[in-house]
Amino acid sequence: MFTPFSTTGIGSLPHTDPDEACRLVLETFDIPFWPQLPKLSFREFMIPQYSEGLPFLKIDETKEAIWLERDDSDALAKFYEASSDKWKAPISESYAKGLYAFIKQIEKSFFPFLKGHVTGPLTFTLGLKDDKGKLVYYDEELREISLLLLKARTGWQIELLKPYAGQVIVFIDEPILSALGTSAYIGVDGDEALRLLRETAEAVKQAGGIPGIHCCGKADWPLVINSGVSIISFDAYDYMETISLYPAEFSVFLRNGGYLAWGIVPTTEAIGDEDADSVRRRFDDSLAHLSKFLPQSLLLSQILLTPSCGTGSLSVEETSKVFRILGELKKSLTSVS
Repeated sequence: MFTPFSTTGIGSLPHTDPDEACRLVLETFDIPFWPQLPKLSFREFMIPQYSEGLPFLKIDETKEAIWLERDDSDALAKFYEASSDKWKAPISESYAKGLYAFIKQIEKSFFPFLKGHVTGPLTFTLGLKDDKGKLVYYDEELREISLLLLKARTGWQIELLKPYAGQVIVFIDEPILSALGTSAYIGVDGDEALRLLRETAEAVKQAGGIPGIHCCGKADWPLVINSGVSIISFDAYDYMETISLYPAEFSVFLRNGGYLAWGIVPTTEAIGDEDADSVRRRFDDSLAHLSKFLPQSLLLSQILLTPSCGTGSLSVEETSKVFRILGELKKSLTSVS
């Protein structure tokens, strides 16, 4: 499906100029993606960006706060009336300026693949609270409403990108997965977590897209593998060894056509100490380690390259360095000696 070592990125960039951010993405990646711009607006943070239309939603942009506050309105009834199996929920331009700028820049182009993203249902419901401080995940009705909205938003996004690509990829961004099982989230049921992920991945497939998932730390990899995604994006810079703990599961995943997106270029302050040569050495060491558990030929046939996470917390200059190193790494890995 993908040419080995094809490059793509994780959603966020630090730019406040949407056009500049889109130009950088389009100049850099084999599989372009629309950029989230959290430094431009609080509405472009992971949870606010996908919250529009949620019943009882309250946003205070000055305080950068978002919550749900139940009232006696008919907001729930209107939500259920709007939702259906074929419901598509748009994201307004005020919540995703990077997306709308991206569409304008590609409107006369066509790509083999384009990539979108959606905040995962676990990260969304475990990051959003009601006015009493209760996480939305622990309110069964609000959890289900959130899932419906995220699935509808995913379908709309795929339909928006389809005219410009042979296939559309959507990454389900789930940074919270690295914290599941800790004392802070002891009440999260594994079966329910898997259901939420599976339904989101299935929504991508039903809309004609390719589902991926991004986890920027260690995670319950068997759960992720069983979620029905075709691409698993992971932090290969800091958490490579966690993949080797599940050789049988990852072998089946890769042999069945799944891909690992290696986030081998760091998006933390570590980028200051790295260059293309040092990242190449780290990649080679990581490949040697994983090859003890999985066939190297399988790993290299089912590989994408990405930064380890989004670059929204970095500077524009650091982001350019991350992207440049990624391109140089790909060149060194695919050049014929």
